Amino acid sequence: MTKITAEHLGRSAFVYVRQSTADQLVHNQESPRRQYGLADRARQLGWTAVEVIDDDLGRSGGGINRPGFERLLAAICEGRVGAVLAIEASRLARNGRDWHTLIEFCGLVGTVIVDEDGIYDPRHANDRLLLGMKGTMSELELSLFRQRSHEALKQKARRGALFLGVAAGYVKAGRDRIEKDPDQRVQDALKLVFSKFAEFQSVRQVHLWLRDEGIALPVKSHKAAEGRSIIWRLPLYNTVHNILTNPVYAGAYAFGRTMSKVSVEKGRKRVKRGLRRPLAEWDVLLKDQHEGYITWSEFERNQRVIADNATGKGALAKGAVRRGELLLAGLLRCGHCGRKMYVGYGGKAGRYYCQGARVNHGTERCISFGGLRADHAVGAEVLRILKPLGIDAAVKALEAQTSETSAAHRQLELALQQAHFAAAHARRQYDAVDPANRLVAGELERRWNEALQVVHQVEGEIAAIEARKPTPLGERERQHLMQLGADLELAWSHPAATSAIRKRIVRAALNEIVARVESGFIEMVLHWQGGDHTALKLKMNGVGKHRWTVPEDTLSLIRELARLMPDQQIARLLNRAGKPTGRGNGWTKARVCSFRSHHGIAIYREGEWADRGEISLETAAQIIDVSVMTALRLIQRGLIKGRQLCRGAPWVIKAEDAAAYRAQNAPQRPLSADPAQQTFEFQ
Repeated sequence: MTKITAEHLGRSAFVYVRQSTADQLVHNQESPRRQYGLADRARQLGWTAVEVIDDDLGRSGGGINRPGFERLLAAICEGRVGAVLAIEASRLARNGRDWHTLIEFCGLVGTVIVDEDGIYDPRHANDRLLLGMKGTMSELELSLFRQRSHEALKQKARRGALFLGVAAGYVKAGRDRIEKDPDQRVQDALKLVFSKFAEFQSVRQVHLWLRDEGIALPVKSHKAAEGRSIIWRLPLYNTVHNILTNPVYAGAYAFGRTMSKVSVEKGRKRVKRGLRRPLAEWDVLLKDQHEGYITWSEFERNQRVIADNATGKGALAKGAVRRGELLLAGLLRCGHCGRKMYVGYGGKAGRYYCQGARVNHGTERCISFGGLRADHAVGAEVLRILKPLGIDAAVKALEAQTSETSAAHRQLELALQQAHFAAAHARRQYDAVDPANRLVAGELERRWNEALQVVHQVEGEIAAIEARKPTPLGERERQHLMQLGADLELAWSHPAATSAIRKRIVRAALNEIVARVESGFIEMVLHWQGGDHTALKLKMNGVGKHRWTVPEDTLSLIRELARLMPDQQIARLLNRAGKPTGRGNGWTKARVCSFRSHHGIAIYREGEWADRGEISLETAAQIIDVSVMTALRLIQRGLIKGRQLCRGAPWVIKAEDAAAYRAQNAPQRPLSADPAQQTFEFQ
């Protein structure tokens, strides 16, 4: 008692109250009674001003932020605290930092510390030593508790017998085993999630489909105090994702799938819990422990698909199928630097490009090439490989046409059976009660009415599905579908086949495509899902070339024809020769004129033939003094040199060649019967 002086009693006594968890607040009622009782002890010791700090109820003393403890330290530093009362050192702190900080501050301002064992003055060396030992023992005690409990949990988990909670779809069978929930509705709902993911290959699409169809999923209720703890509600995205990523549905027992990460923020420990760990780092993984909804191989395949759909989550992720016409988005990898290639759209056309190390290191871009030619080549190769499977795909499409609504219909039928059971149970309860007991009968009648309303609601949903059910395919539609299955190219180019469908087909067949650009060629190696490889080599367009470019032979032909005839005649000749424009249109005078101007070809002018000493076939026939057909035969036999650019183009003959032939093959007959007749030459 000599340690308490008048100076101490002139200040206030502070009683610090703390419990570690919210569960202790609910179930451990004796501890707070003992702690609050310290206020009476402070009054017995002579203090009249007693203040209780209970801001830290439900907070751990292991170093996390505690506003009540901070308020206590602030009051000590201000010199307002004469004594700090707590039932034991562990209530004030569970770590050496907070405990020794408290002792240091109390020693500086002369504050005593009181617990159930005694009164301590931190200014005295012996008391300071004893307080330090108590804090160290409290910290060691916490460490031992944690170590023993964690080792016990891990030992039980290694046997596959530790079940802190049971996932929806399973129930406990004994103390260390689980089995499938006997409720058929629960089983069918979970099977539906996995079958739809196999169809859509996307968690988001499964979630949207379930919401659109109004299909509820079973969820574990943590509020249920007893009985069955399954509730039904429309799924959230996390609900679907957790079902697809939980290994329990693959028949495996897993422990240690998540971890906690400790960091220091503003001088305080902060713990982040529930961080997912890679499968290789799980503490325990026991396969084939119980009956699963899918196999382990299907589970692993689902995890790869989910990881690939995570756009922007790493260089190896493909990303989910997104809007855009190009087919190979997410599949292409640069063969030069090994990085993922991206898609860029400019107008209607798109390009594949690799940024290389430009973003991180500021280097030049790696490679890029147009997407249309690459898509066409890869699509043709995929169709060639998948062609034998076309008929099977058509048959499965016929089956899926009827099963699309049957899954939702099945779920509602099971819900209706459950609603009928609940209504019948409510009716039996109502019939069993004495009608005169209106307090009970009224409540049971209300429950019965609510159960009947649920029955009516589910029946309405079933009727709505029946109204939306598509009409069965007729014989003509079935034959058309089988024709599409036999001819995959026709189905691929069908107007109803969207780019998203084509992307899913390509991804189902291909795992990755490695692309390189070498010497004006695109070299691609297609890695198929089965492990095979196929090499493709495509010629790239030259500089300034594009898919609407007129072929080189047509360009050369127009360049030559421009020296022989005007634009109108060139257009007629090209149309007769079957040489369209770059966009596949016919030629007109305006298009020929525009084409010439773009390529710098001069317009035809009158007199060009004469300047070059060239004549047409008709003029040559007149010079030789023969018919046109005879002159043509002379050219074909090689007696006269002539050239024709294409079929239908005019024949071009040198005037001097026609004159020379005329001079060599002039007719040698007399002009009259009189041999003495002289010729008369006009000058």
